[in-house]
Amino acid sequence: MNLQKLFLTFGGAGLSPKAPAAVGTLAALLAGLVVLYYFGMETLFMLTLAITVMGIFEINKYEKETEIYDQQYIVIDKAAGMWLSLMIAISTAEAMSYPYAEVLAILFSFAAFRLFDMWKPSTIGWINREIKGGLGVMMDDVLSGIAGGLLAAVILMGIGRLF
Repeated sequence: MNLQKLFLTFGGAGLSPKAPAAVGTLAALLAGLVVLYYFGMETLFMLTLAITVMGIFEINKYEKETEIYDQQYIVIDKAAGMWLSLMIAISTAEAMSYPYAEVLAILFSFAAFRLFDMWKPSTIGWINREIKGGLGVMMDDVLSGIAGGLLAAVILMGIGRLF
């Protein structure tokens, strides 16, 4: 396995024989939590930005070289989306005063990102269908991550109102 494939499969997580998108998302969640814990939100944001830009170019290069488009084992886009969802949810949880808000933020960010990633409503679905290449692959998951993070934040705030 070369470095490009290692990057595109998020360290090989996308090569899972069953549910590569879910495995890639889970691996990204765990990696994101490690980055958040040891390096902070700013570092995770910059890393998300970097892999999004790199992902666009590397996916374009890979698709041109292999003439294979939108492969399921490419999950670097899931990492970018999951990290965006996680950052929004964790930022909201830090403002909540009820117990286990951060644990709930982690769970809700994962579930909400996967919901939007599979459902692909509205603009997310349009991008997925109409925009080809690395930009389309990355951007539908970036939007899914933002939508998932916002949904997780709304749920967390709703729970806060109950307490």
